Amino acid sequence: MTTFAETSASELVLHPELHAPGLAALLPADRLLWDPRQLRDLTSTVATEFAEPLGELLRYESPQRWWARLAVTQGVELWLLSWLPGQHTEPHDHGGAAGSFTVFSGRLHEQYRYPGRLIRDADHAAGAALGFDAGRAHQVRNTSDAPAASVHAYSPPAVPTREYGSLRELPAEIPPLPPRQSFAQVLADTVEP
Repeated sequence: MTTFAETSASELVLHPELHAPGLAALLPADRLLWDPRQLRDLTSTVATEFAEPLGELLRYESPQRWWARLAVTQGVELWLLSWLPGQHTEPHDHGGAAGSFTVFSGRLHEQYRYPGRLIRDADHAAGAALGFDAGRAHQVRNTSDAPAASVHAYSPPAVPTREYGSLRELPAEIPPLPPRQSFAQVLADTVEP
């Protein structure tokens, strides 16, 4: 379990091993809901402007993927994930949260689908950034022969994912899920994205 350093009177929590002066300025405490464009801009900025401290924090583990929550406010959570070749998520949605990811290093393959639409495929190289609304389900995997890493953001924070056996099982509507933790609980521990 990773613990967090508390700052700004509990409005922002930063990972204690992430030495990234300036990150707090990107996470205004008064923004309680972020849209996909704002989330994309956040992950892209973090991946480029904080590359050195992210690289110092980054780990690769097997058989399970490695992750660390970088920061959380009442409106957004920010994560760093690593992907060894072959590692992947199960098909999932984000329970009503909007999201984003930027490929920090390597390449990732994504299959995604919106309710009532076709399954699509996309390859994302280092630097690629995308934001998505709450109605999107996807599966992300490292199909390359090299490790990869990505920066993710979700708003609202602490909303659980909902897994599917296949993206073909996606319902006609993706209902929102309640947060898995209160903000006070989020301050205390780390949970899987």
